[in-house]
Amino acid sequence: MKITIIHGQSHKGSTYHIARMLSDKLKGEVTEFFLPKDFGSFCVGCTACFGKSETLCPHYEKLKPLTQAMDDADVIILASPVYVYHVTGSMKAFLDHYGYRWMVHRPEEKMFRKQAVCISTAAGGGMKSTNKDMAHSTYFWGIARTYKYGVGVRAVSWAGINEKIKKRIDKKTTTMAQKITQNHGHVTPSVKAKAFFNIMRLVQKNGWNEADKNYWVEKGWTGKKRPWK
Repeated sequence: MKITIIHGQSHKGSTYHIARMLSDKLKGEVTEFFLPKDFGSFCVGCTACFGKSETLCPHYEKLKPLTQAMDDADVIILASPVYVYHVTGSMKAFLDHYGYRWMVHRPEEKMFRKQAVCISTAAGGGMKSTNKDMAHSTYFWGIARTYKYGVGVRAVSWAGINEKIKKRIDKKTTTMAQKITQNHGHVTPSVKAKAFFNIMRLVQKNGWNEADKNYWVEKGWTGKKRPWK
């Protein structure tokens, strides 16, 4: 099993430790990136990725190692501490670069057979909205199964978390790792995701965006072919 972790911060705090705890229990080959150290560019809104090709993005080459790692992975872990009830600016900037991969445009077919985990922590609250920020992308990328885990750790560092909370985290990550392992290799998108894909399939038959339309036609998705089969 190949695992790619995208850390929404460059320091190794509580969110980092939980993501690593989970990945260790999955017992796979781990590739990880730290934002903004490994990628820190903001989308400039040029729309080249939507209208023509993602290769025309001014940050395409810098983003390429992260894109490749996600495409190669069986499990993608997006991990972000809560910043004002949302993901870090670095995580948001990273996800902004993949708008062209949403199902309304040109989704990567490999995503429809992957699993993802969204992890967030805070001393207080905001985990639900933070995980939702990340899960929006995993859903619209077409990822087959997304797990969300938010933890109020009541501390500002991993060392400061009391043992009772750490035991709960350990138990939760063990259960999650077992589910991911059991589902590995035979996950398919939810009924909701398949329904949305089929709506987009009909739209793309006469799509207004030539690049998107051509992509769907070439994949055979406007016909009988589906990316999860």
